[in-house]
Amino acid sequence: MVSQTDFFARHSERLDQAKDASAHRTYFSAFNESPSPRVYGEDAAANGREAFDAWRDGAFPLTTPGAEGTVATERSPYGFELGVTYPRANDLAALVAAGKQGMKPWRDAGPDVRTGVCLEILERLHQRIFELANAVQHTSGQAFVMAFQAGGAHALDRALEAIAYAHTEMTRTPPTAIWEKPGRGEPLRMEKTFTVVPRGVALVIGCNTFPTWNSWPGLFASLVTGNPVIVKPHPQAVLPLAITVQVCQEVLTETGFDANLVTLAAEDPADRLASDLAVHPDVKLIDFTGGNAFGDWLELNARQATVFTEKAGVNTIVIDSTSDFKAMCANLAFSLSLYSGQMCTAPQNLYLPAAGIETDQGTRSPAEMAAGVEAALDKLLGDDARAVELLGGVVNDGVAERVDSVGSRGDVLVASRAVTHPEYADARVRTPALVALAAADGDVYESECFGPVAYLISTSGTEESIDLFRDTVQRHGAMTAAVYSTDAEVVESMRDAALDAGVALSENLLGGVFVNQSAAFSDFHGTGANPAANASYTDGAYVASRFRIVQSRRHL
Repeated sequence: MVSQTDFFARHSERLDQAKDASAHRTYFSAFNESPSPRVYGEDAAANGREAFDAWRDGAFPLTTPGAEGTVATERSPYGFELGVTYPRANDLAALVAAGKQGMKPWRDAGPDVRTGVCLEILERLHQRIFELANAVQHTSGQAFVMAFQAGGAHALDRALEAIAYAHTEMTRTPPTAIWEKPGRGEPLRMEKTFTVVPRGVALVIGCNTFPTWNSWPGLFASLVTGNPVIVKPHPQAVLPLAITVQVCQEVLTETGFDANLVTLAAEDPADRLASDLAVHPDVKLIDFTGGNAFGDWLELNARQATVFTEKAGVNTIVIDSTSDFKAMCANLAFSLSLYSGQMCTAPQNLYLPAAGIETDQGTRSPAEMAAGVEAALDKLLGDDARAVELLGGVVNDGVAERVDSVGSRGDVLVASRAVTHPEYADARVRTPALVALAAADGDVYESECFGPVAYLISTSGTEESIDLFRDTVQRHGAMTAAVYSTDAEVVESMRDAALDAGVALSENLLGGVFVNQSAAFSDFHGTGANPAANASYTDGAYVASRFRIVQSRRHL
């Protein structure tokens, strides 16, 4: 058995680097995002693919307390069944009880030991990054490089960020203190002990599109603060989280802790495990990424738990003017295309004055703006073999149906087209569509249209664009916003509106940074200040309510 203190010492430098980057909001990444053989070795990619293929059409070697039978629910958006079977969670009381059984030793180990164990789990997940990338690709539809980056390296960074924040919060209060109150004669003296106490069983409800990126922050924020975690994956994206649970249990066992501190609750879609687990009296923490309906239900009904949600929003770009029309269109085209817009951060509503915008190429009307974006899309996606590496696959039928019915929403300025994948003949790949709307069409653009659909909305002017942005986000939420303007007063007005709406703002992005990307340790993902999310990856509030400080005191 590995000494429980070994891992903290082994990974302390990485922890310190993460803390420093978070404190100063500087660039830092602990895990290289390039899948190059020069970084990971000549055989890493082939070995990772081989490990992924070995799981197909077989039973995944995990034991879930209270399970009965198995389920196999995953089909790759690239056109084939995964065929992996998992224990079907059935007896939820047994599952919760199993998590609670190892809770006391995990609590008593203290913040440093728990942090060391969690950091070792991240290191071992990193060792399997190519395997995980294939698993993410073929459950979410992300292209491989994006799956490697967002589902691997960046997800690890976000998990590390949560651990670093949690360690800071857990160690803010000293474990012991001598209290001395002066008085006549001998002073009053007491010794006080302060212990980090977990809240209870945590539930992580995974999503289909980003099974690791959206699950790991909550999983590790809860685990490192002492809480056992039940991982309930989306039925279409089980494998990445099954691998995660496998690694967690491996490290927990090696250090003498109960493996069932982290368990997998796989289900048939009809089982409704999430809603049943969410109201279990011993479930005290819930992390959820997904649609508004269930997110709202959790916030209303899981009254015994602290609920962290990331839901749907209406991401907005206000276009007033630009110093580089071509570069702006290229930046927008990339943002609309990345993973076919199947991101909670992807732009949807593009507001611009009906009279046009001022650019380095003269005034450009909404129709000319659409033509500029279309030209940039053609350049970016004109070659199918190249296009699929950016677009990925359409994750589910709902997204495909929304793209197919786009003409019913307004005038189609840029039509979506089907792309043939050179390796996966049955993959469903679509380019973005751009639809013309007017400011009066709020019934269309005020709700999220998840997938590769964006709206070019003509307004009476930039002032109305900003007012519509503020109002829509305050009522319906957003994860991202952006503005293009050469007028400092317009930018300042947009900044003020973004503060009112509680949404992060990007200004005049023309180069290699895009509105739907965020950097761990520097960019907060979500603010928790509008209806799209009640939490942020990652701030102190995201981790601090996952534990409590309980004290004892005695006279000296």
